Formats: sequence, C-alpha cells, structure tokens
Amino acid sequence: MNWKAFGAMLARDAHVARRNIVQIMFQTFLQPLLFVFIFGRVMVGSGYMPVAYKSLLLPGIIAISMVFTGVWAVCMPLIAEFQWTREIEDRLLAPISIPWIAIEKVVAGMIQAVVAGLVVFPMAWLVLGTGVDIRIHEPLEFVVMILLVAFFSASGGLALGCAMKQEHVGLMFSMILTPMIFFGCTYYPWSALSNFPILKRAVLINPLVYASEGLRAALVPQSPHLSTIAILIVLCFFDILLLMLGLRQFEKKAVS
Repeated sequence: MNWKAFGAMLARDAHVARRNIVQIMFQTFLQPLLFVFIFGRVMVGSGYMPVAYKSLLLPGIIAISMVFTGVWAVCMPLIAEFQWTREIEDRLLAPISIPWIAIEKVVAGMIQAVVAGLVVFPMAWLVLGTGVDIRIHEPLEFVVMILLVAFFSASGGLALGCAMKQEHVGLMFSMILTPMIFFGCTYYPWSALSNFPILKRAVLINPLVYASEGLRAALVPQSPHLSTIAILIVLCFFDILLLMLGLRQFEKKAVS
C-alpha cells in the first residue's frame, strides 16, 4: 500500500469535485428537496398527510441523497474512464496495487455521500418547517448508520460502474435505481406495507430498505422500524458483497 499515491489520487478526485460543485449540488439536492417540498410541505399543509409524516419522510430523503450521490460519484467516472476517456490507464500506472485504486474510488464516493447526507439534512429540515420531531438520540448509532449507507452507495457505484456499458446508463436508472428508490421504504416506513404481505417480504432484498430504516432508527426511534441489529448486519453484508463484486470486476477490466 502506497499511502502517498493513494492520497494523491484522493486529492485529485476532491479537486475535480470542487470544480464541478455547482453541477454536483443540482444533481444531489434538487430532486430530494422537491420531494420534500411536495410530500412534506404541500401534502401535509393541505391536510392530505398527517404532520407526523414529515418525521418519517426526512430519513428516507437523506438515504436517497446519499445513495444517489455515492453511486453517481463512483459509477459515472468509472464508465467514462474505462470506455472513452481511458483516464483509468493513468491511474493504473500509479505505484499502487490495482485493488487499492478501486478502493480509493469507493472512499471518494463515501466522502461525497456523507457530505450529501449531512447537507441535505438541515436543508430539508428547513423546507419542512415546523412539526418535524427528529433528534439524534444516539450519536454513535447515527454515525455508524451514515458510514454504512455511504459505504453501500459507493460500493454499489463501483459494482455498477464496472458492469455497465455507456449505452446502458439510462437503463441502469430506469431498471435499477428507480425501482430501488420507490420500493426502498424511502417515502414510507417498512411497516406501512403490512397490507401487502408479499411485497413486504419481497422488498427485503432491496438494500435501500435497510438504509432508510436505519436512518429512521437513528433519527426517529419512536416510530416503527426494523430491528437496529438486523439493519446493521444486513447493511454490513451488502457493503462487503458489493465491494467484493466491484473489486473483482474492476481487476478484470483493468487487466483486459
């Protein structure tokens, strides 16, 4: 492990992110804040939703922001670097083993996902206005959940970026990310699916369910949510699985 080379690549990714900060902000915050405004402000303000819905909605919005940011930050540059810019060849010449080049991508994606979650938290809170009953009851639990969700998003971006072709990017969003978001218990708690028993069990294969429920457990523990222990175990499982799949695909593409 060459920490100097690892730090240099991380600094380069940070510099690129700073240069594209306006574009990243629109990609990260515009859609979540629009959902917050429509569902949390308009629907609640008009009486179609109870005030308590605001507290259930916010953790899901944070999860969406983090997952979308982490996947985008890792997946899209990888697709570009492997398929048309060929910038990955410069990174492969660095004095560092191939797996660590991929891990650096994951760390950079994690940092962006954490920043997105921590920024959208107060912004969405301001948009929702009064009636939001959210508190960080257990700071350690909140930090662990944030890191696990960020790890999941960046590892998922690595796996997708190494598996997808440029022409399939639209398909990735329509066939993978969009269903994952709508069936990821982001706009509703998992307990809301009690009237749909088959669907309630089927969505448990979706890792975003555990990201959303985990943040609810950390921010709104008074509301119904999945077991915190189960959430931690499953998130760790998906994090390791996606990282292993991503590293394997990355090495194959790098060698070829």
